[in-house]
Amino acid sequence: MSTTAALPFDLTAGSIQLTQDLCDEASVSGGEAHLVDRLVATLEGFEHLELIRHGNTLTARTNLGRAQRVIIAGHVDTVPINNNLPVQRVEIDGIDHLVGRGTVDMKAGVAVQVLLAAELIEPAVDITWMWYDNEEVSSDLNGLRLLAEARPDLFVGDFAILGEPTRSEVEGGCNGTVRIEVRTRGKRAHSARAWVGENAIHAAAPILAALAAYEPQQIEVEGLVYREGLNAVGITGGIAGNVIPDECMVHINYRFAPNKSADEAIAHLEELFGQWDITVVDRAEGARPGLDAPLAKRFLEALNVPALPKYGWTDVARFSALGIPAVNYGPGDPLRAHADDERVDVAEITACERGLRAWLGGKTR
Repeated sequence: MSTTAALPFDLTAGSIQLTQDLCDEASVSGGEAHLVDRLVATLEGFEHLELIRHGNTLTARTNLGRAQRVIIAGHVDTVPINNNLPVQRVEIDGIDHLVGRGTVDMKAGVAVQVLLAAELIEPAVDITWMWYDNEEVSSDLNGLRLLAEARPDLFVGDFAILGEPTRSEVEGGCNGTVRIEVRTRGKRAHSARAWVGENAIHAAAPILAALAAYEPQQIEVEGLVYREGLNAVGITGGIAGNVIPDECMVHINYRFAPNKSADEAIAHLEELFGQWDITVVDRAEGARPGLDAPLAKRFLEALNVPALPKYGWTDVARFSALGIPAVNYGPGDPLRAHADDERVDVAEITACERGLRAWLGGKTR
C-alpha cells in the first residue's frame, strides 16, 4: 500500500524507543507522507488489521464482530522543528525523559497506539485506529475532518479516545473556541495636526479595558469544571509613523465551556463588543465530557484515575459532533507541547500503554 519505498518501524523495541523513532522521522504539518509510508510498511503484514489510507491519514481496524467498537486516534504532524531533533534521552530532576519535537504533541501517544494496534490481535472490542495529518494547521486541511467527509462509514463507534497529551490522565470533552476581529474607525490626518483626524487606535482603549477587566467563568459541566478565557491575541493599526490611523483591529479569542454552543458564545461576544464592527474569523464547537457513556465509565474504572476537564480545543469535538462520546488520553504534559524544550516523562508512556492494554485486552462491556 505504501507509495514509496519505506522501512518499517521496529516494534520489538517497545513504545519508548518507538516514540523516539517516530519523532526522529520529522513530519511537520504538510510533510507527513514519508512517516505515513513507514506506518503502512510497519502494519501491512498484520492480518488482523484492515488498512485504509486516505491521503496521509491511515486507518487500521479490526473486524472481529464484537458487540462494541472503539475509535482511537492521534495526529502524526508536529509544529516546526527548532533545533530540537533528533530526540535525546536524558535525566531531568531525577526523571527519565525523551526531549525533542513531537515527544509530547503527540508522537508518544501515537507510538503507544501503533504498538497496541499490532499486538492486540483479539481485543475485547473492535478497534478503529486512526492516525491523521495536518492537525496543527488550518481546520480545512485537518486529516480527520477530511476522512470524516470522505468515509463517514469509518466513524461508527461507541466511544472514542484521542491521544492528546494529558499526563496519562483522562481529560473529558473540551472547550470550544471563537476568534473575532473587532474594528474601530477613525479619520486619517498628519500626526503634526492630529486634531484634524480621529485616532482609531486610541478608540480601541475601551475594548482593551473591557478585556483586562473581564473575569472568566468557571463552569461545571457533567461534574467537570471548565475554565473559560477571553483574551486579545493580536492588535494592528496604523500605516505610517506620521499618520493618524483611521482603523484599528483587535483580534480576540474566546475559549468557552461546552455547556454553550458556538452561536451562544458569539452572542456573548456581541453583547460585550457589539458597539464596534465585529467579524467572526474562526469557530469550533466544544465537546461535552461524555463520561456517562457505559464504555467511558468502564474506561475510567479500568485506569483508576480521576477525570479532568480539557481546557484547550481538540478533535474530540469532531467525534462528539458525530454523537460519539470521546475523551483525551495520552502521555505528556500539555504545558510542554510546542515548547522548544518539549519533553515527555517516559514513565507516562509506559503508564498509557499499560492502561490501554489492560482495558482493551480485558472485559470492557
